[in-house]
Amino acid sequence: MVRYADDMVILCQTREEAEAALSRLRELLQARGLVLHPTKTRIAHLNERPGFQFLGYVFYCEYLDPRPSSQQKLRSKIRQLTKRSNGNSLDTIIKAVNAVLRGWMNYFQFCSENSRSWPVTDGYVRFRLRAIMDKRRKAGRKARRGRGYAHRRWPNRYFAELGLFSLSAAPKLVLQP
Repeated sequence: MVRYADDMVILCQTREEAEAALSRLRELLQARGLVLHPTKTRIAHLNERPGFQFLGYVFYCEYLDPRPSSQQKLRSKIRQLTKRSNGNSLDTIIKAVNAVLRGWMNYFQFCSENSRSWPVTDGYVRFRLRAIMDKRRKAGRKARRGRGYAHRRWPNRYFAELGLFSLSAAPKLVLQP
């Protein structure tokens, strides 16, 4: 049994063991005047999609990734910090974004190393920063979107040199001696 506050996962070898554990858990909780949440309580097989979600993670086979709603919360925070009308310097914006990304990485550091969410999130952050820079550079003119104009102007290494934290590179840095 893995428990955190009022959330728990009970791991079993067979479905019969899982059903027996669930009925025993119901009895124990009813004796204390508690009830399992009917829509959140279920028996799931780790090797069958969609697996299960616990504490912000999605568990499926050997796959461990942030839950989609956790990723949406991160995007929402990044969106707030990287509004195109943000008047702060790029260094200040990157420091604020780095704080959010580092905190997020500290919590989700146990995700699969080949997680697709890392490069997707990194790309989203750089896209938002390029939009800020493009708006400042254009000074009121309509920015040319698409075809990689902003990407060619400000490649990924440009942001790395400015100190932007990379979720994709972070697991590799942790493994270094």
